[in-house]
Amino acid sequence: MTRELEYAYGVVRDTGAPDPLPPGVLGVAGGPVRAVRHRGLAVLASPVPAEEFEEGPLRARLEDLAWLEEVARAHQRVVNAAGAVGCVVPVGMATVCRGEEGLRRMLEEGHPRFTGALDRLEGRVEWGVKVYAGPAGAEAAAGAPAGAPSPAGATASSGGLSGRDYLRRRTAQRRAQEQRWQRAEDGARLVHETLAGLAERARLHPPQDGRLSGVTDRNVLNAAYLVPHEHSEGFAERVRELADRLAGLRVELTGPWAPYSFVAPDPADRARAAS
Repeated sequence: MTRELEYAYGVVRDTGAPDPLPPGVLGVAGGPVRAVRHRGLAVLASPVPAEEFEEGPLRARLEDLAWLEEVARAHQRVVNAAGAVGCVVPVGMATVCRGEEGLRRMLEEGHPRFTGALDRLEGRVEWGVKVYAGPAGAEAAAGAPAGAPSPAGATASSGGLSGRDYLRRRTAQRRAQEQRWQRAEDGARLVHETLAGLAERARLHPPQDGRLSGVTDRNVLNAAYLVPHEHSEGFAERVRELADRLAGLRVELTGPWAPYSFVAPDPADRARAAS
């Protein structure tokens, strides 16, 4: 008999509560979410159809962006609901086990990792901060600057720029653009250093590719910060103050989230523990 496939969302402490989620929270494919318990932990899971989540069909589905987005939204919905109640350690999207036995095996094999993460993350939330620099109006225009010489070469007396003046203008524009990007990098560094000083931990993620995100502005900072829940209001206010100070930059704050970026221990923490 084939055991039912179970989709796992995250791990919480088993407090003995009958239901670790608010009522009415549905998971992937509309499945009811419940807790499967083992050795002081509970994994939040829901049944999913084999025709979508068996290994072969799942591999094909992972190429379907619309399907992926729907699954990601449901996954995030469950994790957010759990995070609103207590500490949750999210597991990777599309983590599927065979029946409750498979879920308990996951808890057993990952017990040290899950308990360690819960100890580190209890009472903390993740805030995301992105900083964007938009293109300058003149630099955004395509093509050569006004007054550029014709292929035959124009002269100042004919109403155009000489070749030497044209090159000087292009050099000045390039230097201005370089200086503007440097100011953007300096502003992003100020934001990160300030916020990292307020957070317990910080993670720098690669800048978002505008071709994938659909955002035309250049992403110069993409970071996550781990903040005690009681300090969240002050952290968000500091972000707003920085946004008001930084002319020419757009600062985007998201959260608070379950601490996805901090589930794995910081390498520096592992080094200290080993010394």
